[in-house]
Amino acid sequence: MPSRRPHSVIPPYILRRIIDHGSETQQRCARQTLSHVQTLMAHHKPETISAPLATSAGELVRDVYDAQHRETLPGEQVRYEGQPSNGDVTVDEAYDYLGITHDFFWQTWQRNSIDNQGLILSGTVHYGEEYQNAFWNGQQMVFGDGDGEIFNRFTIAIEVVAHELSHGVTETETGLIYFSEAGALNESLSDVFGSLVKQYQQQQTADQADWLIGAGLLAQGINGRGLRSMSEPGSAYDDPLLGKDPQPAHMKDFIKTREDNGGVHLNSGIPNRAFYLAATAVGGFAWEETGYAWYDTVCDKSLAQDADFASFARLTIQHGGKRSGNRVANAIEQAWKDVGVL
Repeated sequence: MPSRRPHSVIPPYILRRIIDHGSETQQRCARQTLSHVQTLMAHHKPETISAPLATSAGELVRDVYDAQHRETLPGEQVRYEGQPSNGDVTVDEAYDYLGITHDFFWQTWQRNSIDNQGLILSGTVHYGEEYQNAFWNGQQMVFGDGDGEIFNRFTIAIEVVAHELSHGVTETETGLIYFSEAGALNESLSDVFGSLVKQYQQQQTADQADWLIGAGLLAQGINGRGLRSMSEPGSAYDDPLLGKDPQPAHMKDFIKTREDNGGVHLNSGIPNRAFYLAATAVGGFAWEETGYAWYDTVCDKSLAQDADFASFARLTIQHGGKRSGNRVANAIEQAWKDVGVL
């Protein structure tokens, strides 16, 4: 893969909010997680792990490890492709969701694993002590268990697993820089593909989907439905501890900040809503036409690494029209206009 940048699912602003408002134990967990995420981002490369390939196109090979609450990767191997469950729900969820993500990309878009070269999908569970995050380190998935008070285990939501793996797709194809609008597109693409994997798993049409990222991830007692809402950015949670979901849904509310790599997890709400609007206008299974236009755009070599929302939007319209005709192209164009990008 050309890029080895790590990506984590919990934005730094949520962890900072916990540090400011949580109990002593919650603050400690969040501080440790934030510190680890910052170290990951600063080093730009994962801990050394081999990244073997499957032998035939479309072949699914999963490899799951248990870190046993340490922060050493990959940990002890607990389930390889074809082996039975060891009875650990976290291992089973990682194994199952790695597989469904792989099948989605292969069955819908003929993509041969995350790198299109047959990368074996590796995941490590039970990472660290009450680690409040999941991340893709450039070669494998890593899942914390959460603290049970704010976050449940990070394997609980298939769209979180697929979101992180999808960073590998974007890295392989475009290497979108992880800053400002290009970085927000990077995050949005992972939300789009993550949501599509969940819709594929549940065989939901666009109007049946919940369009949430991280459904089930927030622990009981936290007032929220997930980390982000693609249909209504800014509405995913509103809680005394976490605050109110700060995502904008329209360009008029675009957040200019130096935090969060120029607001990559914040401003991703704008292209997320555009995708939701386009997919529901087109109807049917969102991965078949609207999703394909987004995937074709990611694979378009004319997409610049520093692409802004508008240049990305124009390519999605082109690809939607090329593959599916004017009806889809018009729906996509209208969606981008509705969020103020065009």
